[in-house]
Amino acid sequence: MNPIKVAVVGVGHLGSIHARIYSELESAQLVAACDTQPDRAQAAASQYGCRPETDFRKLLAQVEAVSIAVPTQGHFPIAKEFLSRGIHTLVEKPITSTVREADQLLRLARRHRALLQVGHVERFNSALRRVADSLKDPRFIEVHRLAPFQPRGTEVGVVLDLMIHDIDILLGLVRNRIRRIEAVGVKVLTPFEDIANARITFANGAVANLTSSRISKEAMRKFRIFQTDSYVSMDFLSSAVDIFRHQEGRISHEALTIPKEEPLKAELASFLDAIRGRRPPAVTGREAVVRPPLAEATGREAREALAVALKITRLIHGVRHYGV
Repeated sequence: MNPIKVAVVGVGHLGSIHARIYSELESAQLVAACDTQPDRAQAAASQYGCRPETDFRKLLAQVEAVSIAVPTQGHFPIAKEFLSRGIHTLVEKPITSTVREADQLLRLARRHRALLQVGHVERFNSALRRVADSLKDPRFIEVHRLAPFQPRGTEVGVVLDLMIHDIDILLGLVRNRIRRIEAVGVKVLTPFEDIANARITFANGAVANLTSSRISKEAMRKFRIFQTDSYVSMDFLSSAVDIFRHQEGRISHEALTIPKEEPLKAELASFLDAIRGRRPPAVTGREAVVRPPLAEATGREAREALAVALKITRLIHGVRHYGV
């Protein structure tokens, strides 16, 4: 079977990793590294054995698939061009800046029979993959995602930059309607919120407390899930998992040390596999999501995560129409 011809648009920090992984995968043929900065495009092209390009439109007739890793505001206009030509598209999270833009991309993907996948890479974290089958009835979820400050990603607030990863996982675990969202956030180094906390209550009584910061001294990515019969603690950085269960009147503890994998490599391999299988994006609403958090993030699911993230952002900034 011939490898899939693919390009990467935007080869900054994250996009260059996409290019490197595609160059390593036998199922992919990396055609081009595209960036509006010629030096960056040339550097990635030289390193990964493809050609440099500064105008993504020149790739439209030459590739079967594309990864888009430009700043958020560029996701919609670039993805629109590729999807309109039936080119399978993986766009980094968040899917777009607004829900309306996400809906337009979903319509284009359906109309042109193209796969639209979104880079919610934590779905492929080895810690989550190891215990996903045990996460059946979350009642309380506590999440901390903290990172030192870095200039990249600051074209949006920390909710769309970091917390959206956890929103996406949360919606896949608690498959129920959201009843209430409360949120606070603080601007520190950027025009947007750099620290944020959201409390999400679901119609079935489940509650989630999410905290994200991009100005912390040390990185932390921890997900703690309390169920009726167990407590699961996942450290996404170390891939360590602790499971506590109530069994025969006592508490048992199982500590799992999980070999580290490269989640992005698993994500891109899944994208290519989905193209070969021509599996269409699931056209479901949040209330009916049936795919586990291990699967690739479809455009529809990413749209729902975006809608929740924008709601949190509106609550933080006290505006009605942010990112509609």
